[in-house]
Amino acid sequence: MKYSIVVVTLVLMMSACANHTAGVSAGSNGETRIDNASFASDVAVEQVKVRTQGDLLQGSALILSKVGTDLRLQYKFTWYDVSGYTIEDEATSWKSLKLHGMQQMQVSAVAPNANATRFEVYVRKAFSN
Repeated sequence: MKYSIVVVTLVLMMSACANHTAGVSAGSNGETRIDNASFASDVAVEQVKVRTQGDLLQGSALILSKVGTDLRLQYKFTWYDVSGYTIEDEATSWKSLKLHGMQQMQVSAVAPNANATRFEVYVRKAFSN
């Protein structure tokens, strides 16, 4: 009996965490990916732009709230080389962002080195423990 309670508790905990990390992404190549349709009805990523700053790429995107309440979000830029491999992905951290109802905010980042040829910006809901 105790074993089944532990198993059920673990399964519920794991399933509760699964949808917290899903979000939306947009890339400098024009691709958009939605991993959570419910979240995508609250948040959009638009106006993805890229430019050169010296020998490095700089990317920006507009994150928009579609709801009238405050949203606590996180976003992260991931940079790719010409072969599609990530560049220094482990060194890039999630950044926090709070949007008030219907607010929009531009976010930007600079590539970690000159090998970057494109990027993706990923947005997810922030949860505190």
